[in-house]
Amino acid sequence: MFSTLANRLSLFRMLLSPVFFFFFVSEHWLYNQLSLAVFLIAAVTDWYDGEIARRSGTVTTIGKFLDPLADKFLTSAAFIAFAYLDYVPWWMVGVIVVRDLLITVLRSVAQSRGMQIATSKAAQTKTFIQMAVLYYLLLVIVGGDVGWVRAMAGDVFAALLHPTVIYALMLAVTLITLYTGVQYLVDNRRFVAQLLRKPKQLAG
Repeated sequence: MFSTLANRLSLFRMLLSPVFFFFFVSEHWLYNQLSLAVFLIAAVTDWYDGEIARRSGTVTTIGKFLDPLADKFLTSAAFIAFAYLDYVPWWMVGVIVVRDLLITVLRSVAQSRGMQIATSKAAQTKTFIQMAVLYYLLLVIVGGDVGWVRAMAGDVFAALLHPTVIYALMLAVTLITLYTGVQYLVDNRRFVAQLLRKPKQLAG
C-alpha cells in the first residue's frame, strides 16, 4: 500500500496533521511558531507526491485515494484548530469538514470505478478562497504571537483578527463550500444513488 514514495508522502502529510494541530493550539510560543513550519512542510508534500507519482509512473489506485484525503486531513486540522481556539464558529467548520471529506471519498470511489469527474469552476474557486482564508488566518494568528511583531504592529493584527472580519471571511468560505458540495451531489446524483442502494455490488 505504501510501497511507493508518493504514497509514503501522502501518509506523511496525514501524520503531520495532528502534529500541526497540537503545536498550533499549544500555549507555548515556540510550538505556535513551529506549527506554521509543519503546515508548510505538509503543504509542500502535496505537490511533490503527485509530481513524483506521475514522473515515475507509480500512480496507484490507493494513491489517488490517499492524496486528496491527506489534503483534507490537513485543511480540516487547521479549521478545527481555529474553532478550538474560538477564532471561528464550530458550525462553519463542521459544514466545511463534513462536505470536504464526503466529496473527497465519493470522488475517490467514482475514480476507482473508472469515472472521470471534472472539477467545476465553482469548486476550483472554492478551493482558492478556502486556502486563501486558511493561510490568512494562519499567518495572522501565528504572526501576531511573535513578540516583536506584536510590539510593532499590534493594532494591525488586532484589526485583521477582528471577529467581524473573520466571521465574514469564514461565512464566504462556508457558503461556497456548501454550494459546491450540493452541486456535486446533484450533478452526480445517479452515481450517488447507486452507491447508496447497492454498495456491495459496486464494491465487487
